[in-house]
Amino acid sequence: MKPLHVRAAVCVLALGLLTACGGPGQDVVDSSNVPRLRAHAADAVNGRPRTVLPQGPRSIFTTYRTTGDDGTKVLHTRWHGRASGYTGDVWTWVPPQYDQPQYARSGFPVLIALPGAWGYPANYWADAPFALEERLAEWSKQGKTLPFILVMPVLNPRKTYYDGSDIPGQPKMGSWLTKDVPDFARANFRTYGSRDGWAYMGSSSGGFAALKAVLKEPQRFKAAIVNGPDTAPDSPLWKGHPAEELANDPRHLARQLVARGGPQVYLAFELGSKEDAVPDVQRFISGYTNGVRGPIHSTLFEIPDGVHSGHTYIKRMAESLHWISEQMQGPVAAPSV
Repeated sequence: MKPLHVRAAVCVLALGLLTACGGPGQDVVDSSNVPRLRAHAADAVNGRPRTVLPQGPRSIFTTYRTTGDDGTKVLHTRWHGRASGYTGDVWTWVPPQYDQPQYARSGFPVLIALPGAWGYPANYWADAPFALEERLAEWSKQGKTLPFILVMPVLNPRKTYYDGSDIPGQPKMGSWLTKDVPDFARANFRTYGSRDGWAYMGSSSGGFAALKAVLKEPQRFKAAIVNGPDTAPDSPLWKGHPAEELANDPRHLARQLVARGGPQVYLAFELGSKEDAVPDVQRFISGYTNGVRGPIHSTLFEIPDGVHSGHTYIKRMAESLHWISEQMQGPVAAPSV
């Protein structure tokens, strides 16, 4: 669905923000109807969770911006991916709970957040206009979502789109997103050893990459928030590589996962009601998800009068994060003395 990418490109400024499709002053985010998480969300999914301590090599970070009044910071670094061979920019943020004494030995769930448009040279989820970090700090403090570590890599190696895939003859951006970026998180932060602590969120072409990553590697990633996505590969770089393109098609991957019967994955879709992608995403949901015994579970949050923009998707982000949080592992506080 190339028009999604073309339309998004019209909305891109120098930093890759989708601001022309709605400004930050219009981002009214009402989370008052989002309930607290069920108690089990803070318990181990399968016995006591296995915390993985930082494995190194530790990155050298610089402050990108300071968030809110809690003293947390969005940090920036560059990371060389061993699997892909690509070296790219990564922004990251840890929630206030990460440094609280009662969680000092606990792992935290990781949310890999991907931008839309061309996804280079920046990742707009790290920027102030969306205030994703400030909102997540508030929602997790209220017990409505888990306190995720946010990892926000570049999506592409240059200003074109690679479908978050290892396209023959091109930089291996599929390996970058599904192997190298998680390796970065494990090197620097306390994470979890099971897939219950790993999820994606992405918009537009980043939504496609998030959807594909979870369907292709469900043994490693459990959930995704998928905003205004394509549901089929559409990079022109696939020309001449039909077999590899099919192997990176979410529809094909969904059929394979259904045929195998699992493992279970959870997909929270967000769509603006004015998006051209609405019928296509609805077909994907009805065709591959929510079967009584099927392994692919989904929910759809439709935003009235919403357009193809991160400023649309942030409006339902609390609900999407709540939904996937219910399926995942949260940090476990040390027993009180």
